[in-house]
Amino acid sequence: MNRFAQSGLLTLCLLAVGIGQAMAHSTDEHAGHDMSAKSASSESAQVKFADVTLVDQNGKNVSLEKDLVSNKIVVMSFIYTSCTTVCPVVSSIMGKVQTQLGARVGEEVQLVSISIDPQRDDAKRLNEYARAFQKGPGWSWLTGSPQSVNETLKGLGSFSGDFKSHQPLILVGDGNSRHWTRYYGFTDPKVLSQQVEKLSGERNVHAKHTAIAMEHQP
Repeated sequence: MNRFAQSGLLTLCLLAVGIGQAMAHSTDEHAGHDMSAKSASSESAQVKFADVTLVDQNGKNVSLEKDLVSNKIVVMSFIYTSCTTVCPVVSSIMGKVQTQLGARVGEEVQLVSISIDPQRDDAKRLNEYARAFQKGPGWSWLTGSPQSVNETLKGLGSFSGDFKSHQPLILVGDGNSRHWTRYYGFTDPKVLSQQVEKLSGERNVHAKHTAIAMEHQP
């Protein structure tokens, strides 16, 4: 075999090794994603909001509960910007929910996306990532110190210990209640919007009953 042929063979071998390593890395990085993304499911859940300070995509310090969740109907997702498989799909679902709900987002409804990779996802990085999905106000993208983010995730029941194998998850709930619904997998945006509508309707019924009760007070 001449030297040119040997060089070509060596190049092909190195290329094959490189591709194999890249595929192995991709499979390892998103092993938890593929299994949980095949089918969507939901369950009722109770959540707890950690008393910590987070940072939004504009660099502003915020309290998740006091500044974003209180008195709002909330749709919340969990992503990280370097994820190239599940997270863009989840963010796209959130974007479609924002479009479906229109001007109500930012008024009655609040969208929240929390980075589960706070060591790499600072406010600037989240801001750049958000541009691909966000189509208006009322959507906060949050990060913070690893400790603050981990405490937040634990309270919301979304802490996995390994952000690279987290499950696709979206939470929907009324900020005035501790009762929420967890949606696993790639949930149809219409299902999420319908849950928002349901919660909004329950709010209206409750407000009406309260008003009637006050009218009949002596």
